[in-house]
Amino acid sequence: KVKSQLEEKEGKTFDVFTAVEFKTQVVAGTNYFIKVHVGNDEFMHLRVFESLPHENKPLSLHSYQRSKAKHDELAYF
Repeated sequence: KVKSQLEEKEGKTFDVFTAVEFKTQVVAGTNYFIKVHVGNDEFMHLRVFESLPHENKPLSLHSYQRSKAKHDELAYF
């Protein structure tokens, strides 16, 4: 659901976009930290926010880190 948001921020499209790991953090909603394979040996770490159900807002890409490798630890950021 956030692929198009990332593609817009990066100014390119991703043929490969596969989540391989995630962690959650409960705040006033939920932060998802997701390691995504974007092709070749390239990975990105995404921070996606899901608001509380009563707010009825879509998932939003809060921030991301590029140039990650498969073995890089997925950490809160």
